[in-house]
Amino acid sequence: MSVRARPRTLITALLVVLMAMAAAIVASQPASAHGSVTDPPTRNYGCWERWGSNHLDPTMAQKDPMCWQAWQADPNAMWNWNGLYRENVGGRHEAVIPNGQLCSGGRTFSPRYDALDKPGPWVAKTVPTSFTLTLTDSAKHGADYLRIYVSKPGFDPTTEALGWDDLNLVKETGRYGTTGLYQTDVNLSGRSGRAVLFTIWQASHLDQPYYLCSDINIGGVPDPDPTTPDPEPTTPDPEPTTPDPEPTTPGPTTPAGSCTATVKVVNSWNGSFVGEVTVKAGSAPLTGWHTAIAGATITQAWNGSLSGANTITSAAWNSAVPAGGTATAGFIANGSGTNLTATCGTH
Repeated sequence: MSVRARPRTLITALLVVLMAMAAAIVASQPASAHGSVTDPPTRNYGCWERWGSNHLDPTMAQKDPMCWQAWQADPNAMWNWNGLYRENVGGRHEAVIPNGQLCSGGRTFSPRYDALDKPGPWVAKTVPTSFTLTLTDSAKHGADYLRIYVSKPGFDPTTEALGWDDLNLVKETGRYGTTGLYQTDVNLSGRSGRAVLFTIWQASHLDQPYYLCSDINIGGVPDPDPTTPDPEPTTPDPEPTTPDPEPTTPGPTTPAGSCTATVKVVNSWNGSFVGEVTVKAGSAPLTGWHTAIAGATITQAWNGSLSGANTITSAAWNSAVPAGGTATAGFIANGSGTNLTATCGTH
């Protein structure tokens, strides 16, 4: 009896040891916060926002060449726009992240984010000298602080990779709770022109800092949206030789200045989603538009201003829409994103 029992005892003991080891391994895996600066958008979030639904479009190479090279280098940099972090830095940001590698977090998860360090004509969001920065944290792990820098006057991100000596510290915030949306006012008075806004988000749940580059144009003219289709070339109609007959029954027409809107979900996670609404002008151009999205409680919008819980109004730079043309706005909302509908109005 004792001879038979001994192997069973050994096997049982081994199983207990293996299960304990497995539990220790699982427990040692860090829980990951996930988020990024969404306004003004970081380089990879902006590329995902503009091209995520059409990232194989070859015209991106001409319209948005820096996003094109990033998609070609590693599409996961965009699909994982909210995962650009390091761990166990201990606040030694300048010691751990080398010059020239700030936008990739020191080539974290290399080569995933390496292309974000490349100098070039990244699309820059036009901002006033005072604006609100928004960081979206889908995992809701809070923040010990946001540390916000801006590149010094004379730094040219189209020809230089960002280094620590290129930055001026603008602001360091206090702690944020686990709300998932962290906002702070940024004042860049006295500055104008192109710059890089560099944000360090120190997540609260672990020693897990995020390193986030946003290209901005301070007080300038907005860059055109590279995803807007080029207008179709037109050929003048030949001069008629015979007058057209008078129509006997008028065809249906779209009221001048009218518009329609369509909405779709671009990405979603537990309890929240990113949506995109497209406004289309009727037979006459628009000088301003607003769209109400039913089925969504919107917490943030871009390419338009948010009013109430679900209405987006055109920005100054995309209010004018030619007849038959379109304008697009994006938003983050609470909910599942099902059964969404959108209506459009003009002003």
